[in-house]
Amino acid sequence: MGDRSHFPNSTTTPLNVYIQGQGFPILCLHGHPGSGSSLSVFTNHLSKRFQTIAPDLRGYGKSRFDGNFDMSDHLTDLEVLLDRFQIQKCLVLGWSLGGILAMELALRLPERVTGLILVATAARPRGNHPPVNWQDNLYTGIASVVNWIKPGWEWNIETFGKRSLFRYLIQQHTTTSYSYIAKDAVSAYLQTSAAATRALYTAIKAGYNRLTDLKQIQCPTLVLAGAQDRHITADASLETARHLGDCQWQCYANTAHLFPWEIPDRVLSDIDFWLEAHPQIVNSQ
Repeated sequence: MGDRSHFPNSTTTPLNVYIQGQGFPILCLHGHPGSGSSLSVFTNHLSKRFQTIAPDLRGYGKSRFDGNFDMSDHLTDLEVLLDRFQIQKCLVLGWSLGGILAMELALRLPERVTGLILVATAARPRGNHPPVNWQDNLYTGIASVVNWIKPGWEWNIETFGKRSLFRYLIQQHTTTSYSYIAKDAVSAYLQTSAAATRALYTAIKAGYNRLTDLKQIQCPTLVLAGAQDRHITADASLETARHLGDCQWQCYANTAHLFPWEIPDRVLSDIDFWLEAHPQIVNSQ
């Protein structure tokens, strides 16, 4: 389902939204690059019991925006989106950049956010990605195109995938992970605007750090990380978990930044278990 109706407030952007299922609302926020549809690993599962709302953030996917903007504009868009669908309370799931926005939303709207699921993210994000050379980019381009044409092809994985930048995004080079990359990553990458990239890197360059403010977040939180994540390290995610009050932490061995696509069954099972242990999160009125 897409919602492109124009919001009356000129400072907001009408976000394209993918809505699935019925029940308590779960707002699902993608990373960079990304789109609402790239969260299908979560929404297809969670929408069997809940209503999942996965917007394309401003400058991503089909939520086009002309001109520069700040990271705070994402929060304004999301608050208007909640009002648009008359959502008074929701659980927020965020992956990477989406997790940062989820924490910001909980700080901004504490009475509306009942819980947080933070995936491969941190309130003081730090990475240890090695320098990228021309061969990395060449192999990544070839691997992406071939994988898009023939998802999960073992020859492509062995010949190009494992020698491309995918080796830093995933650790388990399986048909499953490459199928998700083909279905949900390539189109999202191509639809990510330069303005969105500028907004993110401007915030990072400014030294984004919200650790000291996390004590204000009182809702239950689940923090999930990949042990070999090079984009936002597991240590950075653990640091965030330690600054949150009611928090459960889980780190998955032999996985990286895209670990929900590497071990989807394990991740979804852990999310289900956490939700069952905190029924108040999805029963709030």
